[in-house]
Amino acid sequence: MSWMRTTTFMIFKRTPWERPNSDEGNLSRFDANHSGRGAYLSLICLLVYSMLVVRSVDVRAALAASRQAPIEVLHVPEIEAGFHLLYELKPEKARTQFEVWQMPHPEDPLGSASEAAAYLFEECYRQGVLTSEFFLDDKRFLGKIPLKPDPDLRAAFFATDEQARDLAQLRLKTDPHDTNALFSMSLSLGMQADYASLIDKRQLDSLKKIREADTYAKKLLAVAPDAADAYLGLGTANYFIGSLPGLKKFFLGFAGIHGDKKAGIQQIEIAAAHGHYLRPFAKIMLALAALREKKPEVARMQLSELVAEFPENPLFASELAKLMDSPAVAIPPQ
Repeated sequence: MSWMRTTTFMIFKRTPWERPNSDEGNLSRFDANHSGRGAYLSLICLLVYSMLVVRSVDVRAALAASRQAPIEVLHVPEIEAGFHLLYELKPEKARTQFEVWQMPHPEDPLGSASEAAAYLFEECYRQGVLTSEFFLDDKRFLGKIPLKPDPDLRAAFFATDEQARDLAQLRLKTDPHDTNALFSMSLSLGMQADYASLIDKRQLDSLKKIREADTYAKKLLAVAPDAADAYLGLGTANYFIGSLPGLKKFFLGFAGIHGDKKAGIQQIEIAAAHGHYLRPFAKIMLALAALREKKPEVARMQLSELVAEFPENPLFASELAKLMDSPAVAIPPQ
């Protein structure tokens, strides 16, 4: 509004004794012949235009604020506290934390998606999926023999995961840029892909879910570039597909499914450095991927940081101890 006041001041700035130039004199005579009506209308038009411009700026600012406000919800302290409990291997306490937050936010999918993550993390820990023995053994990591999940954990995971997707879809119908909904869809589909790949060993189904999850992750990053957690799903997909045997990657390429291990690691690094809810999980994946790539120093650094942050988690301490005892950890011969 300050520039409008300046413009208005300039219109009335000329003093009565200031001599106009010849052109201005002609204009003055023209205005005089019209009893000053032209100048008056010009001033009204300028003021109306100024108000419309300012109103347009205000509307755009309001729209931008309305879209940016949910980005802060990606940093909900209660949800972050729940994930901290999860990384301390206290899944029941973590789920209680998520449920408490969900009660006053029944339409937000973030609580259900977080709860589903707690069930999946517990199952992965129970199966030893997050250990170097599993991750470095291609027969177990990329094999076809399904694991035997706990039936209660499985049912609870798929129930809460489905609830998260249903809530997210409802919100996206109202606002396609809803960051919580986009994040929840990306997380939900990514977890389904993980379950299909790591537990059920249904690689084709996993790849389909990965493609869906990638779509929502990219939409999220388009409206919230700082949502670094979204890079974990993208990076894991890139790394996993890039780790497949050449023949499998060749045929997947015909279906438009591509992977790049190097790009995958870079994306996981972004999530590990700047993520929130999934930052520790990204560090786990980064450490395990580093062991597969024969970079034990990277794995040691990530695991040391995890042990310092979560001293009550025996998994992190155990993996670090194994690395210290045998620093030259590598993929075992097949």
